[in-house]
Amino acid sequence: MESLFLDIARALTGWLQSLGISAVWADLILLIIQFACIAGIVTINVIVLIWLERKVSGFIQLRLGPNRLGPWGVFQTIADAIKLLTKEDIIPSQTDKWIFRTAPLFFITVAIMLYLVIPMGDGMQIVDLNIGVFYFISLGSLSTIALLMAGWGSNNKWSLLGAMRSVAQMISYEIPLTFSLLGVIMIAGSLRLSDIVAAQSNIWFIVFQPIAFITYFIAATAELNRGPFDMPEAEQELTAGAYTEYTGMRWALFFLAEYTNLVAVSAMASTMFLGGWQGPWLPSWLWIIIKTYIIMFIFMWIKWTFPRIRMDHLMSFSWKVLLPVSLANIVVTGVGIYVFKWMGWC
Repeated sequence: MESLFLDIARALTGWLQSLGISAVWADLILLIIQFACIAGIVTINVIVLIWLERKVSGFIQLRLGPNRLGPWGVFQTIADAIKLLTKEDIIPSQTDKWIFRTAPLFFITVAIMLYLVIPMGDGMQIVDLNIGVFYFISLGSLSTIALLMAGWGSNNKWSLLGAMRSVAQMISYEIPLTFSLLGVIMIAGSLRLSDIVAAQSNIWFIVFQPIAFITYFIAATAELNRGPFDMPEAEQELTAGAYTEYTGMRWALFFLAEYTNLVAVSAMASTMFLGGWQGPWLPSWLWIIIKTYIIMFIFMWIKWTFPRIRMDHLMSFSWKVLLPVSLANIVVTGVGIYVFKWMGWC
């Protein structure tokens, strides 16, 4: 079971080469197939996650959640997806149609590309970049462009205001999120995600970096526009934020991208702080799934427990609390590494 997916990849590559395809083209075809598999798995996983979040929110708020379609309401999300597929695709006449149509596609493409560098098991990494952390952070920041495109292309003052607030929020919280990962990078001595996982073979980095983990979690919550930090989409005067003019599957693509980002951010937290795919007995790819789902459950728990905060409090919390805390953590980590080396403990 441990090498199941690696064996499938090797068998596929060998079969392609047996057809007379060169090794370079066989690897390229395998890369395309892997990307398509990620897109398919993410789509199916989002259907499960939406049902799970409805059940979790129902449990927290003493409700039943979905319980009509199928056992425990498991077919409710599928029914909602069919409904969105059959809805009319309305594009207002005064929109910038090219930007309006491109924004949701750009958003979901960026979200899926985040998975290229995440190690989903021992050796199960599509691309093992030596700057994997930098790739994840820099590519994830492009989501702000997609939201701004959606607000600007809608030619609607509510959409533009919502998009601007979302962009301001995401940029503000990207800084402490990035700084929270620097402590882990300093201890591991590498930006390569496989090296960071290997450095946690004896002890997870959450033990050395608990403040960084909490900072990462809070900043990621704001980055994902999830409650209690979902003000740009929730305030009454903004209706639905940047998504006001979107209907049917175009709106669903934004929704799909948000959940795709949730899984990616949770997998990154598992990789950076919880030892990644490492664990006893079970296959490595199963361990990363378990840890990722635990992190996602905490995201859901926080969303459905705490009330929303005001927009000005949201912004000031990033600049006045999270940023100084993350900077202080970097200084303390650097001093700690120097002291440990001086004492000969590392």
